[in-house]
Amino acid sequence: MLGIQEFWLFVLSGLLLNITPGPDTAYIVGRSVQSGWRGGAAAALGISTGCLVHVFAAAIGLSALLASSAAAFTLVKWAGAAYLCFMGVKMLLSRPRAPVTDAVSAGGAIPLRQIFWQGALTNALNPKVALFFLAFLPQFVAMDSPHKAAAFLLLGVIFIFNGTLWCLGVAAFAASAAGRVRQSGQVLLWIDRALGGLFVYLGVRVALSQAR
Repeated sequence: MLGIQEFWLFVLSGLLLNITPGPDTAYIVGRSVQSGWRGGAAAALGISTGCLVHVFAAAIGLSALLASSAAAFTLVKWAGAAYLCFMGVKMLLSRPRAPVTDAVSAGGAIPLRQIFWQGALTNALNPKVALFFLAFLPQFVAMDSPHKAAAFLLLGVIFIFNGTLWCLGVAAFAASAAGRVRQSGQVLLWIDRALGGLFVYLGVRVALSQAR
């Protein structure tokens, strides 16, 4: 179908990649601990949305341009690095907040929209994510397929769908295991700072990345 080959190997490989802990998992767990299931779900859906940007880009050839054009890669790289470092520093300098149960009534809870867009932009502005999809997806599309774009898109959506299910499960587990943690404003502050350090680290890594 559409020139897709070794489909079940693709599914298995994708699942193994999705369950491997990384920065995305850390972000989802952190937001789940801070804001409960809804915060973790918003983070997971944001991350998946950012990945979808790269899947569509790969399907229409923009990722290939990103991989071959030093100027395009550099532009996206620095935009992503600047955003990540800005958000990281902002979170590192955050002040203590009320516990989640009190923050809702006090207006201090982190908006779900903000959590979603942080996750989305973290992935959408990372050129390494684009290059990952550009390198991974073609392995499962026949060279002579007349529908390469459709095959790229279908494989990418399947990969992200499976990853989203896993991330929602991680969010649910983290949220259910962190009820007491959310009662401590000091713990929430240090989670903010840990996530801020993660964002700064990712920003520096993106800034130092090079197209292969």
